[in-house]
Amino acid sequence: MSRNFYILAATLLLFALISAGMGLVPSTFQPGLPANGTLWRTLALLLLLGALGCGLIGMLSHLFEQVDRRSEQSRQTERERRRERRPKP
Repeated sequence: MSRNFYILAATLLLFALISAGMGLVPSTFQPGLPANGTLWRTLALLLLLGALGCGLIGMLSHLFEQVDRRSEQSRQTERERRRERRPKP
């Protein structure tokens, strides 16, 4: 699950870099596109914030998956220890 968030964060970061680059290009190279540089920089900033948010969600979901996996392993080892300690009739 966290891998999907990492891929989404990388894609949003790529689009943010492209948008930031478009903000630096003069308007004569952009026929038919919005020529306002602040619009491109604002879009780049929003995409960057989205990428950072997706990266954070990806890290937190990976962290919680790891905690769940380790707690399940510790429960299983504790259960096996109790079975070994139990006297056999």
